[in-house]
Amino acid sequence: YDTLTIGDGGEVGDPKTVLQVLTGSFVPDLIVSMSNQMWLHLQTDESVGSIGFKVNYKEIEKESCGDPGTPLYGIREGDGFSNRDVLRFECQFGFELIGEKSIICQENNQWSANIPICIFPCLSNFTAPMGTVLSPDYPEGYGNNLNCIWTIISDPGSRIHLSFNDFDLESQFDFLAVKDGDSPDSPIIGTFTGAEVPSHLTSNGHILRLEFQADHSMSGRGFNITYNTFGHNECPDPGVPINARRFGDNFQLGSSISVICEEGFIKTQGTETITCMLMDGKVMWSGPIPKCGAPCGGHFSSPSGVILSPGWPGYYKDSLNCEWVIEAEPGHSIKITFERFQTELNYDVLEVHDGPNLLSPLLGSYNGTQVPQFLFSSSNFMYLLFTTDNSRSNNGFKIHYESVTVNTYSCLDPGIPVHGRRYGHDFSIGSTVSFSCDPGYRLSHEEPLLCEKNHWWSHPLPTCDALCGGDVRGPSGTILSPGYPDLYPNSLNCTWTVDVTHGKG
Repeated sequence: YDTLTIGDGGEVGDPKTVLQVLTGSFVPDLIVSMSNQMWLHLQTDESVGSIGFKVNYKEIEKESCGDPGTPLYGIREGDGFSNRDVLRFECQFGFELIGEKSIICQENNQWSANIPICIFPCLSNFTAPMGTVLSPDYPEGYGNNLNCIWTIISDPGSRIHLSFNDFDLESQFDFLAVKDGDSPDSPIIGTFTGAEVPSHLTSNGHILRLEFQADHSMSGRGFNITYNTFGHNECPDPGVPINARRFGDNFQLGSSISVICEEGFIKTQGTETITCMLMDGKVMWSGPIPKCGAPCGGHFSSPSGVILSPGWPGYYKDSLNCEWVIEAEPGHSIKITFERFQTELNYDVLEVHDGPNLLSPLLGSYNGTQVPQFLFSSSNFMYLLFTTDNSRSNNGFKIHYESVTVNTYSCLDPGIPVHGRRYGHDFSIGSTVSFSCDPGYRLSHEEPLLCEKNHWWSHPLPTCDALCGGDVRGPSGTILSPGYPDLYPNSLNCTWTVDVTHGKG
């Protein structure tokens, strides 16, 4: 009923120049003209509309079909796109090629076919010593009504180790079962559903069977599993845990490896060192593979460090209540610098207090993306509290802290407001600095900051806010929705009055 007709040349609608008539959702990879002009004509009927289309266009050389790209999980041979040039395709190991293995650039500047796609088969045997098992169409969602079986076969006398890199199935309806053998009746090592990424699994024999079932509705992202094989007198390769560094590359019986977490992370599973040893007649690691995560709270007393929102660099969890206390040496202050900050506006809040606990004076309360460059404590303690609600999380924050000494004759750098500018670079006692805001923002207080004799500024760093309504004057200006560029709050009723010179419009 609704069509997009594409033609070659300048005469719109000329049937002799039509290249393609598109409808529905199937589209070619590329449509290329013979001349230096093309026309597009959209015709719709009087009923149901749809999302429509997005077209990218690009100028290319004459007698060329343009770059059709390379399939996801595929490999392309050939890099010529001129008439009579041929491109050949194959898929990465473990994937099946659907479509044409080679395409040719024809005299009419069209490729002879779309590029093929590479899909992960739903039934397959793996005999390579290491590889990857993906759910169909990972990570785009695996579809419905699936019953997939993959068998991993290693050399007799060896074993198989599975590492789950990503896992997201419809909870309680879609399942992955891992069996220790090659038959449907083999013992089950584990059955998994939902979005929690399982820990590593190891077979007892040299064959593993993975059975994946999906029902008729809803699908998750799917899963990405890597496997490797290892001998009976060695332990599986534990990999390098995320957010950590590993020391030791020998996995033979009696060998040890150690794992050190990156700055800001702590061990959430396992010990620093694990040893490959004989336990109950099996060769296995002495403990679980160490994992490193960002903690929810803690007490920090080193001269400098990093504080991360739990789950960093991924999203933080719902319903958190995390407390951090930073303690410097007596006579020192604490400076925190915000490298990244993004929380759910109005609901997930970081409070910073000037002292050791929640009752200490509030330096600032932050949500959304609006934070100052840095903050200072007036004593040798600073307290941070992060609370989140039970819905919608975000990236969170990465904060650097350091212990600093207060200069005898000056105040510390007060920073610059987000969306603002600072005037004055002298921070000595008795000096003042002032601020202004970008167009559309208003300064929370106009009076300059004065560096007082106690080495502290006369009041906190002002903020530049997009407010709900107000009187706007002057020959030109900007009006912003409240909270811009963050989302505006609910239940607003804002009125702006714009007043220009009498006689002007």
